Amino acid sequence: MNITAQPERQVYLTGKMVPESQAKISIFDSAVMLGDCLTESTRTFRHQPFRLDEHITRLYRSLKVCRVDPGLSPAEMTRVTLKVLDANRSLMGAADDCWIVHNISRGLMKPGPSPAQTNPATIMIFTNHLDLRGWARYYTEGCHAVTSLSRAVPAQSLDPRIKNRSRLFYTLADTEARLIDPDAQCVILDVDGNVSENKGGNIFAVVDGELRTPATDNCLAGVSRRTVLELAIELGIPIRETHLQPYDLYTADEVFFTSTPYCIMPATRFNGLPVADGVVGPIARRLLAAWSERVGVDIVAQAQHQLES
Repeated sequence: MNITAQPERQVYLTGKMVPESQAKISIFDSAVMLGDCLTESTRTFRHQPFRLDEHITRLYRSLKVCRVDPGLSPAEMTRVTLKVLDANRSLMGAADDCWIVHNISRGLMKPGPSPAQTNPATIMIFTNHLDLRGWARYYTEGCHAVTSLSRAVPAQSLDPRIKNRSRLFYTLADTEARLIDPDAQCVILDVDGNVSENKGGNIFAVVDGELRTPATDNCLAGVSRRTVLELAIELGIPIRETHLQPYDLYTADEVFFTSTPYCIMPATRFNGLPVADGVVGPIARRLLAAWSERVGVDIVAQAQHQLES
């Protein structure tokens, strides 16, 4: 009996396109040895990458600050990225979308006295199915936002604008929040008690009709964050980048997270207390509708369709 092999996703690995199952790096790569790896995650809408140029720009800023030479120009990186997407486009269903992930390390780095980059960078680019089922119910029910015990790494130690794969700190913070509620989304504070960010996103609060979010001195300058600020301006919603304290989230009219995969995730509870009346607020709904209109995809319906399928 002939069994037709299922097509396999293709991955770009330092100059080569290889099947996903064959994409391997050395145990001596700096990504493994030191967690020394810069990253970006982009998503598609209707199979087209959303704000890829901005993700590539941020990636190259991170690479520059960390003194990692990828060996490709931004234009070349973009070209290779689109090649990976095109190679895997046929594996997406008509209503599906995907992640596009960049991981770039300093390359081989066997134990020794010098951390200087002496080998070519390791470049990993892959796509993966964008599974939205875990977030689907939060669009209508809202999630539970919980502060973690761990505090954000101070900007004096590591600038939060450098997007990196050293994620142990974020993993610990997320784990701590889930000790309170297994479904919690973490709110990380900085060492001064100001709201910083989520494990993979930014945080917004609506206070007296004004949309407020932490300035980027203590959190990632998120591309989704920027999209929300742009949409708010288009909708005539006042915005302010400022310091936020937990008090501001407790007493806010609305709270929500922003991140690449789900775009906007409303929070209807904060540390066990309802946010306002405990239902998803009108500004989050307006922003989600505006975002959906911009990209030509009903963001909420796409996630709910996956959940029901």
